[in-house]
Amino acid sequence: MDIQYTKSTQQRIDTFLGELGEAELLSRSYISSLIEKKLITVNNAPVKKSYKLQKGDRIHIVIIPKPPVTAVPQDIPIDIRYEDEDLVVVYKPAGITVHPAPGHLDGTLVNGLMYHFGSELSEGTHRLRPGIVHRLDKNTSGLLIVAKNDITHVKLSGMFQARSIDKYYKAIVCGVPQEDEFTIHQPIDRSKTDRKKMCVQSSGRDAITHCRVEKYFDFFALLDVKLETGRTHQIRVHCSHVNLPILGDNDYNSLKRTLNFVPHNLQKKVKYLLANRLHRQALHAWRLSFVHPISGKKIEVESELPDDIVETLHYLEHNFLTE
Repeated sequence: MDIQYTKSTQQRIDTFLGELGEAELLSRSYISSLIEKKLITVNNAPVKKSYKLQKGDRIHIVIIPKPPVTAVPQDIPIDIRYEDEDLVVVYKPAGITVHPAPGHLDGTLVNGLMYHFGSELSEGTHRLRPGIVHRLDKNTSGLLIVAKNDITHVKLSGMFQARSIDKYYKAIVCGVPQEDEFTIHQPIDRSKTDRKKMCVQSSGRDAITHCRVEKYFDFFALLDVKLETGRTHQIRVHCSHVNLPILGDNDYNSLKRTLNFVPHNLQKKVKYLLANRLHRQALHAWRLSFVHPISGKKIEVESELPDDIVETLHYLEHNFLTE
């Protein structure tokens, strides 16, 4: 593939190629890999992805076919909450992983999506993640947007980066917030002591979480949370950091820490709750609001609270709500 750069202003080569709309070049990571392998040249010379094109530059691209997806389609039920020819919004229950990973290639949401939608899904940026634009943790329930084609995928990814997709969550936290509304603005990075976890530290990426108390209990609270950024484990890490850890979160809130929020005579009630009603973090992605990347139509999708969180709220009302 040969392209001549005709703009009068300079532009990074990876940005320019990603904006062309060519099906083979929709993935920024794929473009970067071609540049690293010197399969993209400018004026017959290899360049870095940060190279700024100038008017008259001739770009030559050698396209390498992408490896086939190795995840297998499986007849896993998919709960569709919105669908059109470009995208679908699905409900992911707690306990199911969004996409396969090495050593765990089946039983995921992607396996079910491949069975139900097949070639309709976008290729995405990874061969094991067709259609996947954003993710939810395994034990977080709620709504996910899935792209049906590469153009939609690229546009949605850009919208997430631009923070133009509104994502709302319900979270039950231990502790009682001091304010009805508050914002947590702290950078998040991967933990240096446990690579499976994230933490607040200055080396991290900017992260902003907006919280509003929907209901107070004795020693607990139900929060309505809006994400401004979308870092890994963001709500869980931020809530833990301000000493409002999410109930049932085994990674960022131990049983011992949870019990320390309640008087000794009520600790058995908390143990019963976690043993019999709630077996994961009390976090649910309940609402998505965005402008459709192709049609420009306003899309708003909401979901009901899952049974285990409803039962937990009823339990808290009965046992931890003083009139």
